[in-house]
Amino acid sequence: MRSSKTIHVISAHAEGEVGDVIVGGVLPPPGDTIWDQSRHIASDQRLRNFVLNEPRGGVFRHVNLLVPPKDPQADAAFIIMEPEDTPPMSGSNSICVATVLLDGGLFPMQEPETHLVLEAPGGLVRVRAECDNGKARRIFVQNLPSFAGDLDQRIEVEGVGSLTVDTAFGGDSFVVVDAAAMGFAMTPDEAHDIARLGVRITNAANAQLQFRHPTLPDWRHFSFCLFAGPITQRGTHDGGRDLHTTAAVAIQPGKVDRSPTGTALSARMALLHARGEMTAADHLTATSLIGSSFGGRILGTTTLGERAAILPEISGRGWITGIHQHMLDPDDPWPQGYRLSDSWGAR
Repeated sequence: MRSSKTIHVISAHAEGEVGDVIVGGVLPPPGDTIWDQSRHIASDQRLRNFVLNEPRGGVFRHVNLLVPPKDPQADAAFIIMEPEDTPPMSGSNSICVATVLLDGGLFPMQEPETHLVLEAPGGLVRVRAECDNGKARRIFVQNLPSFAGDLDQRIEVEGVGSLTVDTAFGGDSFVVVDAAAMGFAMTPDEAHDIARLGVRITNAANAQLQFRHPTLPDWRHFSFCLFAGPITQRGTHDGGRDLHTTAAVAIQPGKVDRSPTGTALSARMALLHARGEMTAADHLTATSLIGSSFGGRILGTTTLGERAAILPEISGRGWITGIHQHMLDPDDPWPQGYRLSDSWGAR
């Protein structure tokens, strides 16, 4: 076998969503901060294209690059590459990274709990992993401060008409719609329609609304559309309520997250808190279209600039699915891969 490039990857998924982790073969990109390094990867595109485009990648795949941390508090750092974006943070990807670090033996595991600090492009996230018999069973992530944006906004969506949406940040930026009001029962057979409509809603929000983050001025767009199911209560615990919901997130260029999306859960909790519908005593479980779930709670509140924010914690499970070496034959006529609109274009 010939190869002019070999990238070493440990593949994983978190509650169904693929989040592969590059563990070798790639030098850290230039930049004084992890955010700067992520901006270099976003603008340079070569690494993104190599691992995300076909034939090595696909619209279903996310890939994380492990890099040395910049913050002395952090044990490891990672840069997230999603099909269209290189975002500040991702819940499912942080769970995949923590799972690979622990189950793959890259970070020493302590039973029954291991604590580590990861540096995402958007800032530090603290991880607590419940470990047993050499396996990280459940990963708890203290996510980036999350906040409600503009509420009850009206946008015009092609083929739908006027639509009421909320906006929020949960580690990434969301436009949020009521799934029931859109006619969705949140069943697996609706995934195709949710993906296509979600892209149209996200594009409409980006054209008609404006997203601003108080401390990440470069992040000025809405990444995702969250189709939010109704909130139901299934019990109480320690003075709080056990709340449940369903969630489906449309990801550009047109797929549905197989997990409930950790950043979406954080954004939803920020919206509920802003409306007085969730407190720090409550616990919220979100279920995806494939039946997987993330748990969430509010650890406290803070401010970002002048904006009120919550400190969310999300949790879920991750599993390693394989070890791969992605190679490039020097005669391959598509060294950066390729995309076709049958799977990559849902607009």
